[in-house]
Amino acid sequence: MIDERDLWALIEARANLTPDRTLLIDERSQEIGFAAFRDRAERVAAGLAELGVTSGDRVSWQLPTWIESAVLIGALARLGAVQNPILPIYRERELRHILGEVQPKRLVVPSVWRDFDYAKLARTVVEGSETTVLICDRTLPEGDPAALPRIPSEGRDANAIRWILYTSGTTSSAKGALHSDASIAAGSIGVCESLRIEPEDRWAIPFPVTHISGIGMLMVFLMTGSSGAYVEQVGESTPKLLGSLGCTYAAGGTPLVIRYLEEQRRHPTRPLFPKLKAAMAGAAPKPPQLHGQVRDEMGGLGVVSCYGSTEVPFISVSLSDDDDERLARTEGRANRRAELRIADEEGRPLPSGGIGEIRVRGPQVCRGYLDVSLDRDAFDTDGFFRTGDLGWADAEGYLTITGRLKDVIIRNGENLSAKEIEDVLFDHEGIAEATVIGLADLTRGERCCAVVVPRSGAEIGLEGIAQFCRDAGLASQKIPEQLEFVEALPRNASGKVLKHELQARFETLPRGG
Repeated sequence: MIDERDLWALIEARANLTPDRTLLIDERSQEIGFAAFRDRAERVAAGLAELGVTSGDRVSWQLPTWIESAVLIGALARLGAVQNPILPIYRERELRHILGEVQPKRLVVPSVWRDFDYAKLARTVVEGSETTVLICDRTLPEGDPAALPRIPSEGRDANAIRWILYTSGTTSSAKGALHSDASIAAGSIGVCESLRIEPEDRWAIPFPVTHISGIGMLMVFLMTGSSGAYVEQVGESTPKLLGSLGCTYAAGGTPLVIRYLEEQRRHPTRPLFPKLKAAMAGAAPKPPQLHGQVRDEMGGLGVVSCYGSTEVPFISVSLSDDDDERLARTEGRANRRAELRIADEEGRPLPSGGIGEIRVRGPQVCRGYLDVSLDRDAFDTDGFFRTGDLGWADAEGYLTITGRLKDVIIRNGENLSAKEIEDVLFDHEGIAEATVIGLADLTRGERCCAVVVPRSGAEIGLEGIAQFCRDAGLASQKIPEQLEFVEALPRNASGKVLKHELQARFETLPRGG
């Protein structure tokens, strides 16, 4: 394994060590090796430099999971730019907020993808600003690498801020977490070590490369010489496709692991992933029985898990030699570089087995937020990041998640802010009061349920609510999938809505499909 924290230095080191091994393959069977990746990234860096992008410039990009997206990552790393990857599902509401904070020099988007006009949205949002739009439809500007400025012989500071990655939590607006190459690499090294990744391994990457996990897994490939299979859009054929591409790790989070299992059950005599070592859960609650089902029906170790967030990637990861009980019921062992603390309501450390808020300190923790006013609530006085999640750790550092302090809904691995959705529903003329809760869902982890008190005489339906939210600019994954009516919202003495009562009332049988 190459233990290098600067991304461009890592790219060069891997290209020199295993130049011809495959780095990435996609659903079109297009491949790129480590040396070809480095060379193309340098040419694109030169092309971007000709357009005026220099070290320290902020560049936002909103691209699908394409090989070209990874090349752009490498090119911007070569230039020493500050990257701001943006999820492709974000629309005008989110984009205006993010670009308003980041103030990037460039915004890179496709023209049209999945029938949505990204170019039109980008030009609308940047109008009147100094940000210019660059269209990328699997093509990027290229130039002569010889014209690029040389990297200092002593290298660059891997701890410098190079990433602004947005996450939505309990607040109504996304938060920009500040990362360095070194902070993301610290989490990636934990994955490499815990699972003993080998050059022959290939990871399914059917999720946005704009996620911190997409950046972190690219570093895993570069560190270990392993490879990734990129899928730009998940569909019915995705599980079979990923199996045919030779994936040894069926990654993508808990909802996709369930989808892999369902596909395997349709053809029980034919292995879906012939080379499977393990399926990787995460991003959403994991049913304990899932591990045994995957192990028995798909093969390999069963389910390995990882736990983390945009602020702190890969806090814990399963070990390749963990027993079935730990694989089934824990999120793995804390990264040895992370200092884990389970804290009570007063922030005091709890002993092993005590349930409290999960807090973490260490090199993979973000350096704070772009909006520094958010830092005060995010970190305690000892410098531990407050995850907002509840859980406990045993004496060996194995972590079990029991719940969340944060009022978020985790749908298909995406953190949705309930307050943001509630704020939109508040403007609906037929709604007197509304709250939004997450309900267990077999395929999505959680589904978004709006609970409303209708105004007298109002006629409200789920499709009407969905259209209202779309018209308000909410991204598609934030639109409620279930609508329930109540005469009044249950509240405590201070007026806070008792969401757990609503969840108990409406969470009957988990849905699927």
